Amino acid sequence: MKVVYFSFSGNVRRFIKRAEIEDALEITEQNCHDQITEPYILVTGTIGFGEVPAPVQSFLDVNSDNLQAVAASGNRNWGPNFAKAGRTISEKYQVPLLMKFEVQGSNKDVIEFKEKVGQMNENYGRETIQSH
Repeated sequence: MKVVYFSFSGNVRRFIKRAEIEDALEITEQNCHDQITEPYILVTGTIGFGEVPAPVQSFLDVNSDNLQAVAASGNRNWGPNFAKAGRTISEKYQVPLLMKFEVQGSNKDVIEFKEKVGQMNENYGRETIQSH
């Protein structure tokens, strides 16, 4: 399954690179209004006091139908606003919040993310096959 991500400061980009995700698309100011037609998992950072970054919201405005799950990065110094963009997106679009990780994630976070992406791939494939 495609992983779509937004990296404001480079931390999420480093996380995705460490996870060795082959089918990944980075959201940028240039492509945030482009439509994709396949299911995807979104990974985003959180900005300000827990807000969803504007390019991510623009992307979701066009592509929310194919959103399958979300993961979010943040800084624990923000307390209850830690990785809050993930919770906000999960609630608004009724998709699972796979995980939250701090900054660029630990090695344990990378392993957990890869496992969860694999499970999403398996579940999606199973649902696709069973729906025919």
